[in-house]
Amino acid sequence: MPRGRSTFTKRQKEHARQQRQRDKAERRNQRKQDKPDGNLDEMAELRENAAAQAELFNIGAEETKTAEESTSEGHIGQ
Repeated sequence: MPRGRSTFTKRQKEHARQQRQRDKAERRNQRKQDKPDGNLDEMAELRENAAAQAELFNIGAEETKTAEESTSEGHIGQ
């Protein structure tokens, strides 16, 4: 029994929809697999940047501390 044109078109659309779903699921799974590796690298980079900034702040704090010590030592009668 021959099928009509609309049945053939519907079947093609359904196959295309199912293929898009499979492709989407595959991309989603790929992102899940790639995410932990990239996330760890990003966290390591953030920690390095934070450590560098902390060093900069510590240098400024030491200079301030040294200046305060010299000021307090310079006063007579304390």
